[in-house]
Amino acid sequence: MENRNKFWKGVLVGALAMAFVCLVVVGLSTCIYMWWNTSLSNAAGSLTRGPGVVNTAGEEEKELDGDEIAAKLKILQKVVDQYYLYDIDREEMEAGVYRGFLAALGDPYSCYYTADEYKEMIESTEGVYCGIGVQVSQNLMTGIVTVTKVFRDSPGEKGGLMKGDIVTEVDGEDIAGQMLDEVVSQKIKGDEGTEVTLKIYRPSLEDYVDVTMTREIVEADTVEYRMLDDTTGYVEVWQFDTVSSDQFIAAIQELESQGMERMIVDLRDNPGGVLDGCVKMLAYLLPDGEIVSTKMKDGSGSRFRSEDGELLYEEFDGGEILDTIVIGEDDHQLDMPIAVLVNEQSASASEVFTGALKDYGRATVVGTTTFGKGIVQNLIPLVDGTAVKLTVSEYYTPNGTSLHEKGITPDIEVTLSEDVRYLMDVPEADDDQLQAAIRAVNGESEDGAADGDSAGDAENGDAADDAKDAESGDADEGVKDAGEAAEPEESAEPGDEAA
Repeated sequence: MENRNKFWKGVLVGALAMAFVCLVVVGLSTCIYMWWNTSLSNAAGSLTRGPGVVNTAGEEEKELDGDEIAAKLKILQKVVDQYYLYDIDREEMEAGVYRGFLAALGDPYSCYYTADEYKEMIESTEGVYCGIGVQVSQNLMTGIVTVTKVFRDSPGEKGGLMKGDIVTEVDGEDIAGQMLDEVVSQKIKGDEGTEVTLKIYRPSLEDYVDVTMTREIVEADTVEYRMLDDTTGYVEVWQFDTVSSDQFIAAIQELESQGMERMIVDLRDNPGGVLDGCVKMLAYLLPDGEIVSTKMKDGSGSRFRSEDGELLYEEFDGGEILDTIVIGEDDHQLDMPIAVLVNEQSASASEVFTGALKDYGRATVVGTTTFGKGIVQNLIPLVDGTAVKLTVSEYYTPNGTSLHEKGITPDIEVTLSEDVRYLMDVPEADDDQLQAAIRAVNGESEDGAADGDSAGDAENGDAADDAKDAESGDADEGVKDAGEAAEPEESAEPGDEAA
């Protein structure tokens, strides 16, 4: 009982701290990242051209007085230097200024990265980094950090970490109220061969456990696949990284060579990630038409679509197309029944993927309602090696639907049993959601009777036409330079982050 009280006291403290600061940074946490695009670059350029910034309503917003802020910071520095009891980390104080600036937006998805943090972010989206090989998520309301996935053969698996473990301390330091990206990049990750100890609260034991692991170079495959039977293929995508599209297409091709005639795509606990990879995966599955679009506050935006064997990226302002870029080939369409597994932790790019397949009538969605993260963050590198992540637009499914704060309701709603919810490997027979998906791709109703046409055989001509006509914008936007911004780097996103 003492341990339980201690835990919930920590939860309360963490929740109050997070509410007070009004900021939770969720790294790969329910975000979609894109490159800095031309329209955003132009918009940013306008911020330097006059005394006032013109908003969408045509009213001038008062600029911050940089000289006044600099003068006050000098006063504060003198006060700290004269009176503060302890030693000062100048670099951390400077970073804190920039973090505080963005925290004032009150947006949990917008944040500042130091040069080291930004470098680690890029490395993690490329699927290679030095850490313990787990994925962690942070609750936006309480600040609680939970293990959502343990990679195979990783230090985390060797140390005994389990899905559902709640991280309370790292190397003896209480992490309550701390931002997820800082916990991961500054505390859990580290040099190869060094040790890190996590104190975790394990709900199944109702007790705390210390787990010590030796950090290793982790090369995480974001896609795992296998045949469930002679004709049913299973593909799990746990995150959308830069390598995910190639891994996904290779998985499908291998399964087809093994006789796959129907497919289940598992996006449960997938927090999102790099939009470009998600779009390429969708282009491999879908007929010609719009895939996803985004819209910024001034009405401009962008869209991804496929046409005549090409994958296109378009920027628009209102109804006018400003630029069209061919970003790849698209001469493929997967013609077989598909089911997509989702849950409440399926977010951002996962919802882009699911929403597109659902709009085209190409998949049956099975599980529980998704997270509902329908806004786009751009990762903007600066010339000094640092970077900022900003919410810049809202994304729309092919039919023009916004999912933000709503999520996607499954066609077949199934809740996973409490007995298996936190297992790293749920036995197929005990996975009620997976069993429902198998019935769906086999054209069976939930009572076991055969339905007429399955989702994979659905007519999608109307959906494709609707998608082409839908007005929208883009999802995790690809970015170019803006003012002082250096050449952009592609990055990833959920409520989750690889550690």
